Amino acid sequence: MNTAPRRPTDHRSEETEHPDLTGLLAPPPVPGMTRDRELLLREALLRDAARNRVPGGACARSARSRRHLVRFALPALACALAAVGVVAVDPPERGAAPVAGRHTAAPEAARLLDRVALAAARTQRPAVRADQFVYVESRVAYAAQSAGGGPVSMPPAHRRQVWSSADGRRAGLLREEGGPDTRLGTDAPRRGLDGRGATPGPGASRTAGPSVTEPTHRFVASLPVDPDALLELIRDETRGQGRDPDQRAFTAIGELLAETWAPPAVEAALYRAAARIPGVTVVRTVADAAGREGVAVARTAYGRQTQWIFDRTTYAFLGERTVLAEAGDAGPAGTVVGTSAVLVRAAVDRAGELPARRTT
Repeated sequence: MNTAPRRPTDHRSEETEHPDLTGLLAPPPVPGMTRDRELLLREALLRDAARNRVPGGACARSARSRRHLVRFALPALACALAAVGVVAVDPPERGAAPVAGRHTAAPEAARLLDRVALAAARTQRPAVRADQFVYVESRVAYAAQSAGGGPVSMPPAHRRQVWSSADGRRAGLLREEGGPDTRLGTDAPRRGLDGRGATPGPGASRTAGPSVTEPTHRFVASLPVDPDALLELIRDETRGQGRDPDQRAFTAIGELLAETWAPPAVEAALYRAAARIPGVTVVRTVADAAGREGVAVARTAYGRQTQWIFDRTTYAFLGERTVLAEAGDAGPAGTVVGTSAVLVRAAVDRAGELPARRTT
């Protein structure tokens, strides 16, 4: 099985030190794009290039914020690991330092997310009926740390399959390689990326309708396609789930991208909403849990960096990765503590049914 290679963030490659800005320029003319839109994009790129140049023609290095290691483990994973004598560490959260003078993602991250959004908007995707299930197959792995502390251990990535009721009215199914099947229904909460490997607790129930953190396909399909309105909704619905509202929004969008199958217009809006979050940067070489290499947008908070990985050619979403932002008891900076790779998305008629035609 493939696992995502570790790539310490404190040893920068020549490619990182001297980024080639041409790799993130706006894409060639897109059919259907108006001339005015094309001119506006070109004008914005020229302004960004002028700002990033220093005397002598060299490109200015982008500043990278470094925060103390506070949190690396996944809360829901702790429950699953405690049964075998291994626990995950989740120290109290510390508020992330504000990014002075920045109200959107870094320019190169905004350009990359715009490319990804344009590609997503052009995607052809079949409609999902209310009585169907959204099937998502992925490979995942999450690190654990013994009760006594010390470096984390990273298991091999394993197969994970989820069948989610499109309208939330039918029992879904979670199937993890090496574990028993888990029923997912209206009496159990939906588990996102941070809960992979965990079993819904008995008696847990959905007290309200679907939301950003407990979505159904019908709910996701109804999200606003205006990026500003979408980001405002996400911020409102994640209020109280952490001290850093920007990280809350970034995490929520990442979970929607990883385990839902949003209509193209909504998916594009999610990327454009992410481009409005301060502190989002680009990581130029990242591999997902299946070993597929791509380019990522990332955000650092609470001592760890969350990365969304995209195919360099198609800009399709490949998966996520979380690494330690600084060295500590758990390991050196760059230590991978969570990784995923989305392999299949499709609509099926029953929980447990595999799609006849694999779709991503």
